Formats: sequence, C-alpha cells, structure tokens
Amino acid sequence: MFADVILPLPLPDLFTYAVPAEMQDKIGIGFRVIIPFGRRKYYTAIVKAIHWDAPENIEVKEIHSLIDSHAVVNEQQLTLWEWISFYYLSPPGDVYKAALPSPMKPEDLLSKFTPKTETFIQINPSLDASSVTGLLGRAKKQQLLMDEIIHYFTEKKCERVSKKEISGLSNYSPSVLNGLLQKKILLAHSIETGRINSGIIPTREPYPLNEHQQKALIELNNCFKDKQISLLHGVTSSGKTEIYIHLIQQFLAVGAQTLYLLPEIALTTQLTQRLQAVFGDKIGIYHSRINENERTEIWQKMLSENPYKIILGVRSSLFLPFRKLGLVIVDEEHETSYKQQEPAPRYHARDAAIMLAHFHNAKTVLGSATPSLESYYNAQTGKYGLVTLTERFNGVMMPRIQLENTRDLRRKKKMKSLLAPALIEEINAALENEEQVILFRNRRGFAPLIECSQCAWTPRCSRCDVTLTYHKKGNKLVCHYCNSHYRLPTECPSCLEKSLKPLGLGTEQLEEEVSLLFPGTVVARMDMDSTRGKDAYERIINDFQEKRIQILVGTQMLSKGLDFDNVRVVGIISADSLLNYPDFRSHERGFQLMTQAAGRSGRNTRQGIVIIQSADPAQAVYSYVSRNDYELFFETQLSERKLFNYPPFCRLIRIVLKHKEERKAEAASSLLADILKKTLHERLLGPNKPIVSRIQLYHIREILLKLENGLSPHKVRDIMKKAESSLRSNPEFKYVTLYYDVDPL
Repeated sequence: MFADVILPLPLPDLFTYAVPAEMQDKIGIGFRVIIPFGRRKYYTAIVKAIHWDAPENIEVKEIHSLIDSHAVVNEQQLTLWEWISFYYLSPPGDVYKAALPSPMKPEDLLSKFTPKTETFIQINPSLDASSVTGLLGRAKKQQLLMDEIIHYFTEKKCERVSKKEISGLSNYSPSVLNGLLQKKILLAHSIETGRINSGIIPTREPYPLNEHQQKALIELNNCFKDKQISLLHGVTSSGKTEIYIHLIQQFLAVGAQTLYLLPEIALTTQLTQRLQAVFGDKIGIYHSRINENERTEIWQKMLSENPYKIILGVRSSLFLPFRKLGLVIVDEEHETSYKQQEPAPRYHARDAAIMLAHFHNAKTVLGSATPSLESYYNAQTGKYGLVTLTERFNGVMMPRIQLENTRDLRRKKKMKSLLAPALIEEINAALENEEQVILFRNRRGFAPLIECSQCAWTPRCSRCDVTLTYHKKGNKLVCHYCNSHYRLPTECPSCLEKSLKPLGLGTEQLEEEVSLLFPGTVVARMDMDSTRGKDAYERIINDFQEKRIQILVGTQMLSKGLDFDNVRVVGIISADSLLNYPDFRSHERGFQLMTQAAGRSGRNTRQGIVIIQSADPAQAVYSYVSRNDYELFFETQLSERKLFNYPPFCRLIRIVLKHKEERKAEAASSLLADILKKTLHERLLGPNKPIVSRIQLYHIREILLKLENGLSPHKVRDIMKKAESSLRSNPEFKYVTLYYDVDPL
C-alpha cells in the first residue's frame, strides 16, 4: 500500500510513501503522518490519496508514524486545497501551511498544542469525619479552612469546585490548602476546560424585517432556486445584516452550517455581539487575533459530533472542516482585504469561498453597498442572482454629501487648518448636540515624508526603494514596506542645515490638529499603529460606541461596515489621494472607500452630512459619490474596462521575479518574457520595473499577462510552468525568486 502525501513545503508535487503493514488498516485520507524527507528531516504530512501503484524506478521510503486515529482534513477541504493550488499557481504545501493551525503541525515545536486545564478540588471520599479529625490534629488554620470548605460544598450541593473558588474563601492561603492536599484530606484534579466560549445563551429572536428587507429575503430565496450565488446590493444602513440573520436561521432549521466571512477583524467585534444575541454558543469566531491553541480547539470542535453551526471569521476561516455547510455569506464582498498578499497562496477569499460552497453544494450570498465591478457584472449578465435594497432601514435619509474645493479655499486664504471651514462648522454643531464625528484619511503616520527645505533631500529606506514616513510618536522614521525604523536626524545629512520639514498629512497629524481645534474633546485614532494589541480594536470600537470618544480619526478601517448610530458628521480628508494612483482600479477603490465612509453617518433618525475635501472636485467620480449613483459609475467604468481590455473582460496574472542583484532580476525577467511571448504573443506586457522596485533588498521586475476569459487555465498553467522550468535550467537564475499573483488587486 502507498500513500501520496502533501508536505508543508513549497514543492510542486505530492510525494509517495510506502504504508507499513501494521498501519494499513488504520490509515486514511486526511490523516496526518510523520514522514522522513531528505537525509535527516521529518515532517508532518497530510495523506491525499491511498493506492497500490508502486512508483517506477524510485526508491520509496516508509511512513515513520501515524498521528491520528481519524481524518483531521475532510474530502471537501482537500478538494478546495487542490483548487487553490491549481488556480492560484501555488504549491500544495503552501496551501496546507495556510490552512492548518501551527499546533497541528508537530514539527513546529514552538507552537505545540497544549490543552487548557483548570484545577478542581474535592474532599477525599474514602475518609470519614473521624479520620479527617485525626489527620488535622492541632492544625487550627487547616481546621478553619476545612470547615469553610465543607460548608461551601454543602451550600453548593456539589462534589468538587475549582481551586479558583477555594482561593476566594476567607480562611484560604496557599500553604494551608497545600497542607490539606499533602494529608490527602483534599484531592486535586486537573481537568481540560478549553479556551473557547460555551454556554452563551441567546437573548432575542431575530428582529422582524421591514417590507423592503422581507422583499429582499423572498427574492434571495427565489434566486437560490436556480442559482447557487446571489449578490445582495444594498445601500449602507439598509439592514443587510438582519437579512443574513434570517437566512442563517432558515439554514439552521434544516441542520446546515453557515460560514459568515468578513474582510477585517475589526468588524467581528460588533457583529459577534449581534449574532450571539440571536444564536448564542452556536457561533464560533475564527481570525488571526485568537492564538494558535484557540484556533486548534475550534478546528477540533468542527471535527466533533457537535460542531459550531455558524463560523464568523476572516479569510482563514474558509479552511475549517465543515461537516454540513449550507450557506456562505461574504459580507463587504468588494473589500481588497479578502485578497491574501503575503505569504503564498495569494488567494482571494471571496472566490475561494464561492468554490468551497460549490464543493459542499451550498448557497452563497455576496453582500455590499458598493459591489466589485466583477461581481456586479456577473449579476448583470445572469451568472449570479441580483437582489437590490435601495432604502435605508427605518426610512433614514441617505447622508447629504458636500464637496469642498481645498485649492480654492487655500488660494482665497480661507483654509487655515487641515480642515475646511465648513467641516469645522459641522463638527462644532455635532459636538454641541452630543453627536459624534468620524474623520477619514487613508494614510497613517504623521507625514508621508520629510524634506529638506534647502536642498530637497528626503530620507529613504536603505532596504526598500521608498521614502520614509514620519511618526511623531517616538520621533522616528518608518518604512511601511519592511517596517524598518530610523532615527529622525536633527539636520539634513546632505547640506547640514537644520531645515527638515514634514510634508503631507497622515492620521497621526490629523489627530493632533483636531485635538487642538476642539479642546476638551476626546479624540482617538484607529489605524494599523493604534490597533496592534490583541484587544485594541475592541477597546476603540467599544469606547466610540459607548460615546466615550467624540471624534474618531482613522484610515480605511473606518469605512468597512462599522455601525455607529450617533455619528452625524463624516469628513473625508485629501480625497484625491484615493484616486491619483496609476492603477486601473483606482477610481473603483476610491468610489468604494468614499461611499462606504460616507455610509457611517446618519444611521439613526437625523440625516447625516459628509464633507469631502478635494483639490479637484470636478472629477466625475465625485458626482457619482454625491448622488450615490452606483449604476452610472458601474456603466462608465465598465465601458473603460472594455475599451482597454481589463477585468471583467479578461483575466490578469502578474508574474513577479526578485533577486538581490538588480542585473539578475532584469536578465531573468527578460528571458522569461521572451520564452512566454513565443506562445502568448501580445497577451504579455513587460517586463516592467514597478513603482516600488526594491523591497527588503530585493530588486523586483514584473510581467503582466492579459488572458481572454475563454482561454483554458490548464493550458496557461502548462505554458507558464514549462517557461519557468526553462528559466531554471539556466544556472545563473537558480536562486531568482519567482511567484504568480493570479487576479491581482
């Protein structure tokens, strides 16, 4: 018997091992095995297939040992792994490493799984009262604690209690308790308690849907009769979440599980409370901020006879072992956070979730107020069902959107701070009415760069081809590509003048300016720098929700579906920076970010106001945002995409080559492009030097493939793999890093 296994290594193929005779009736697909690899190394591999076909002309090693008595990865998971590996041109080992929590790969000794235990105390059942008295002797402190323990047990009507409860008794001390344990009057037991929440009781039924929501739910169910995927296009604050809750309840009623995907950890904080109120401990939370042991416990519970019925999580949660998946919800489906960038596999969680649902024969709902052009195009062409919600919940009006021309204001010397006068006026009015404010600036740090006013010198990262961002907290310069930190010089290293000035605006500077403009107001910042701690997201969101924060400044984190009912004013600062980026998606992203940020305002009864500060307000995208006209924006963008042959009218694959020697990166990319052009011809663009052409000492070159939608993925994969093999046959390029980014964002 032989087993084909997946190794946790970036290798292109499966490896075959002989199954020892004593293991043949115990092993199965999805089991973990320890296998020898190379001369002295051992790895934890996953069994992908079992067969009786001996490999030809190869000496086959035996499996060293079997870890499991049951499969830890099911058939649908392995099928999903295989699809991700194939579609995203990523080795199966990289998919395996991304999928399993580290403690489930025992070669990772630093993260070995250790069950959480708690010590419980019980009275020795083999001792009677006289025996206890004899053992206690003259130990008065032990006698006092023992009397209190007996009373506590009698009152609680239990046979054992936790050591933590004992420590709360008035006569407790560690030495007295240890004395009772040493005399074996009391016995201690360690019991595995687990780290994941249980026993959460639902506190409400799903809220009744209004007529618009009810109509949308009926339409979704009708779409599901002949389509597996539906797009729910609902304006911000239209009540999409409550529709999802009713859908989940429908699938629960027939015993099916739900996967509810979110693009950001920040969103799980609010949504967890809403879902637990309805579904209690049927819901499990899975994301990168929970530790590896908690992830392992959730994985094991999903394998048990009593798995979670609902999983709420970010992209990694789609790798969990579902037993009976019936519904997949991808909320804020347009979000770029769903795309994994580093490390491989560089998959898009929305598209992988659609495939996961397909393998389980489950239904998928994609939800957004600003759908991606690809998803909306699929809905318009009939590939997906389409359900539209145009009314905000409870008849709340859409926010009034006002454009402020900062170029004119500065020219007329009316703009004396980072905020336009109209925005300052609206913030003051909101604060007087005890309403809250969100200010959005999609760049962290104090200033994007430092420049010498005498010679124009700017500090740059020694490892990356980028300028350094100034962070006033810590008085340091930071590279946002490799996270290297540098001391801020007191004078210009080029001209030796003390003339270094910050240029541009980041969230840190905006926070400082707002604090000065509105003294006595509690101002907080929400960006990558302020949310590094485990509970930082939750703390900021909770403080804002409880109105302990009056003005919240932040990056795109603030635009992603957060629900605050007391926000009236939203300010979008330096909006042009969202659009002025050399990428065919820049206007789509800008429209989405501005519309989503605007949607945070006026979610209660009073109409909100959104002020967009722009130096070029005549750009067409601002008129679409102002009118909340997604359809016209979609038609305009679609015609441009068709004209220049961009998705959804083609498929993109970015090939990235990296090396520490620029000459080798350049030569390797040129050779690979020449090889590929022989078969792909005009479909290939490049090689190009990207805007940021050096990161962490590696020089980068890129090749872009624009492939027609009907072209066979198998054929394209074969062409690229043969070209890569041809490149690797040249010893000079053996150590050039090469990877593929399929459907890049």
